[in-house]
Amino acid sequence: MAVGAQTGREEPDERREGAVDVDGGTDRADEGDESEGAVRRQRSFWKELPLLIGIALLLALLIKTFLVQAFSIPSDSMQNTLQRGDRVLVDKLTPWFGSEPERGEVVVFHDPNKWLAGEPVAKPNAIQNFLSFIGLMPSAEDKDLIKRVIGVGGDTVSCEKGGPVKVNGKALDEPYIYPGNTPCDDMPFNVKVPEGKIWVMGDHRQNSYDSRYHMDDETKGFVPNSKVVGRAVVIAWPVTRWSTLPIPDTFDQPGLAAALGAAPVGLGVAGAVPLVLWRRRRLTRVGTGG
Repeated sequence: MAVGAQTGREEPDERREGAVDVDGGTDRADEGDESEGAVRRQRSFWKELPLLIGIALLLALLIKTFLVQAFSIPSDSMQNTLQRGDRVLVDKLTPWFGSEPERGEVVVFHDPNKWLAGEPVAKPNAIQNFLSFIGLMPSAEDKDLIKRVIGVGGDTVSCEKGGPVKVNGKALDEPYIYPGNTPCDDMPFNVKVPEGKIWVMGDHRQNSYDSRYHMDDETKGFVPNSKVVGRAVVIAWPVTRWSTLPIPDTFDQPGLAAALGAAPVGLGVAGAVPLVLWRRRRLTRVGTGG
């Protein structure tokens, strides 16, 4: 009994010491769990980082391919609307829905037929190649041009020396032309734009080898709609030149597209008349019980 009693008196002390040890051990275990959790979180972030970078690059590539892409202005042919070195964002989405270039738009297009033959091409470094691949920088190897659409398929576009550019007989008011330039004194012209093609001109008329200067080659100066990459919608860089690129008001003047629309309207009326007459005869028979 004495031993039992002694053991009975000493057990609480042992339990208290054990409790301290257990508590202490539990605290240390908690601290260990927290540190291990932090390590796991850190490891998890670094494991996910390559995935995040991969997704970002994929999205950038998709945006470049289907939505919008940056292009650099390599020359002075579009002054003062665009300056050499400007970066413009080009809308590549709308052409996917069947949209065609419109008069007054500033468009980027692939070289139709060696328009840039002989032009020097800068050799990009590895970083430039990577940035151009994901769409953050235009490719130095791409032979693309940027001009303003003056006429579309079916238009008659002309310009006499000393006179304005005319589209379907309507004179254009062109405040965007480079100061001191004339509309076409260096190269007068008179053309009919084929369907599915456009006639383009630079805003710096006396420093732009545009459609006028290619009337004698295979293209006859016309750019196929299929060659158009997209419409330049905004100057994104440098920040001090940030601005949109709207269609000038002169291209919205009444009657500008009258020549283009007359034939389809006439055909529509001609096709509608027989249908109307047939319907009237049918209603007359029904009304008379015939």
